[in-house]
Amino acid sequence: MKQEKVGVMLLLQVLVFALSLCEISSSSGSYFDQQQQYHRRKSMLPTEASSSLMLNRAGSSIVLPVDGNVYPIGFYNVTLNIGQPSKPYFLDPDTGSDLTWLQCEPCVQCTEAPHPPYRHTNNLVACKDPLCKSLHPTGDYKCETPEQCDYEIDYADGVSSMGFLVKDLFSLNLTNGGLLRPHLALGCGYDQSPSLFSHPSDGMLGLGKGKSSIISQLSSQGLVRNVVGHCLSGRGGGYFFFGNDLYDASRVVWTSMSRNHPEHYSPGFAELIFGGKPTEIRNLLVIFDSGSSYTYLTSKAYEAVTSLVKRELPRKHLREALDDKTLPYCWSGRRRFKSIEDVVKYFKPLALSFANGGKAKHFAIPPEAYLIISVSPTFLFSFVLFDLCLSCKQVTVYQNTQTTCLLQSMGNVCLGILNGTEVGQSLNIIGDISMLGKMVVYDNEKQLIGWVSDKCDRIPKPKTVRIW
Repeated sequence: MKQEKVGVMLLLQVLVFALSLCEISSSSGSYFDQQQQYHRRKSMLPTEASSSLMLNRAGSSIVLPVDGNVYPIGFYNVTLNIGQPSKPYFLDPDTGSDLTWLQCEPCVQCTEAPHPPYRHTNNLVACKDPLCKSLHPTGDYKCETPEQCDYEIDYADGVSSMGFLVKDLFSLNLTNGGLLRPHLALGCGYDQSPSLFSHPSDGMLGLGKGKSSIISQLSSQGLVRNVVGHCLSGRGGGYFFFGNDLYDASRVVWTSMSRNHPEHYSPGFAELIFGGKPTEIRNLLVIFDSGSSYTYLTSKAYEAVTSLVKRELPRKHLREALDDKTLPYCWSGRRRFKSIEDVVKYFKPLALSFANGGKAKHFAIPPEAYLIISVSPTFLFSFVLFDLCLSCKQVTVYQNTQTTCLLQSMGNVCLGILNGTEVGQSLNIIGDISMLGKMVVYDNEKQLIGWVSDKCDRIPKPKTVRIW
């Protein structure tokens, strides 16, 4: 769905790339006000290997390491190698959308990005192709150019992409050390419109449930199971994965995907638990979305949660920090907070309880999964070429030449749950912040969503050897 990636834009609101020079600075405007405007070894395997061959191999998952964090960076990137010859691209992984696309030559309108625009090889996807039809489910799409499949996508934060589908070679590393090189469809985006909160990337990695998503295409070719998941570390980074051999299914808490909302990764309706006790906040239609940095609740639920949280704070010597515009609600203590560990004792845990006709399954949201510690830049810094690197304690920036970076902690604690209704959302979105410290699994074959606590600071080895 790609809800607003606002973490870095909260403190580094203007990101300009010009003449290979980037300057990041903090805007004095409130994020909340602006948000109203709107969000290894390689062994070669046959490219056209049969399904039985590929699925009989041990360690047949694909892992994509992640760079970034919820705050203060505000977004995540994975690196994919695409094309002939293979070139690296930084993509925004989004379980809320299906199509993977890259900014593509010739550009009518492209945003500044870490790499030059992708150049396709003229391997077009035809208008009558089932993948093309899956992008136009209403059936009113007219094939003005039969040999070409056009697309146009609008995201919740105001970003859009227009282009056409092509097929190209993807280079994907397996967990057993092998290398897959399948031909997959992706969008050649020649016209992009950024939003205020757009972050620098080469495009989007669509990981939704539709036929055009990368995981669906890989599965249809028999290369991996139709399972996608992610594990995001509270310290930043983590990984996404395709396939089902990186976790012990018996340790995972599973609940059914909602059949009434097949377009989303949704476990259906939930009740909110606060401090281990049920609340009157029920029937929350929930979706999981890695394209959203923060968690969004509809107005009624949001107001109830903020009321419950605020009610606990006065006797704990926390007062609202009205001068801190990082997020709508921030609080200061008697001294500056240095880390989340300093404040978790002041806040109660949340949880979402999903019944789904059986025993209730609880998705725990501890304080560290809905709070941030605010920081602000005290010195402007610039860098020359966009390359992923960040190392100012909690902050990482993109650079490949000498960079000066000075950030100062404001030392306040802020609520990373936002009012979704005010930005046009009618669903309750579990964003990255509330999925930190968990492996979250979307099993499209069994129609299950699962989660298990994990530090997510290292990629696990394949759990079992499977033979079909």
